[in-house]
Amino acid sequence: MEPSNNTQISQFLLLGLSKEAEIQSFTFGLFLSMYLITVFGNLLIILAVSLDSHLHTPMYFFLSNLSFVDICFTSTTIPKMLWNIQTQSQVITYEGCITQMYFYSLFAELDDILLSVMAYDRYVAICHPLDYMVIMSPRLCGLLVLISWVLIALHSLLHSLMVLQLSFYPVVQIPRFFCELTQVVQLASSDNFLNNIVMYFSAVLMGGGPFAGILYSYSKIVSCTCKITSAQGKYKAFSTCVSHLLVVSLFYFTALGVYLSSGATHTSHSSTIASVMYTVVTPLLNPFIYSLRNEDIKGALKRFYFMPSLKDQIP
Repeated sequence: MEPSNNTQISQFLLLGLSKEAEIQSFTFGLFLSMYLITVFGNLLIILAVSLDSHLHTPMYFFLSNLSFVDICFTSTTIPKMLWNIQTQSQVITYEGCITQMYFYSLFAELDDILLSVMAYDRYVAICHPLDYMVIMSPRLCGLLVLISWVLIALHSLLHSLMVLQLSFYPVVQIPRFFCELTQVVQLASSDNFLNNIVMYFSAVLMGGGPFAGILYSYSKIVSCTCKITSAQGKYKAFSTCVSHLLVVSLFYFTALGVYLSSGATHTSHSSTIASVMYTVVTPLLNPFIYSLRNEDIKGALKRFYFMPSLKDQIP
């Protein structure tokens, strides 16, 4: 089969899921349920933060942005996968693949950046409590989110434009259930050396940078917490970080699994599980982690739930 340029590509095939009818029926129901729970759970977090004045703080501002990004991140891959299962098709168009790859990179990297910003927020809250509201002003919080969106959007656009310069075979088989940058670049029929250089340099910069920021923030938090004399004070300081630490651990462990399995050129059970954990399970669990371990969120959700009944009782 001869290589072709990108204008002659007929189709990409997503091979990440089983073609057996019994398994597909179960997979469709499972992923549809997980997707709906993910969207509903994260929407509840956004509504709770928006409607409850007690949660109008930097910490919950970043959390609501994280929930919005998680909804978008899951929506980038799961609806197309569900459509393919329903139509018994593995096809995604060239344009659709490039678009999905762009938004997948955008929201995955935004997740990473926001987790780093949230770690910095916890550092300021614990180590500089008296200056917290001065340092984490609404203007700074807005700028941090805006700059993150602009930088990541441009970074994802760079990768997408570089992929557009590659040539592919007329039929490209992707061993995932979505189009992911590393996989698409490796399957190019033309020289992808420059793409690989930019891709791995970006991974170190955009992945390692936020991770280093998280490690630095928590090293400062541990240092400050150790100086607190009372056990109750230490517990209170650490308890504000538990939810964030759980989300960070889940995000980076699953991201590492996807990265380690990205070199595979064939469909494998382990790479599929890693992809599912990263794209579906992590956004699904985030609302539960933050709501179950956070009294403020639980209180806001309770007030939001009982608000209609209270209104009905007011004459």
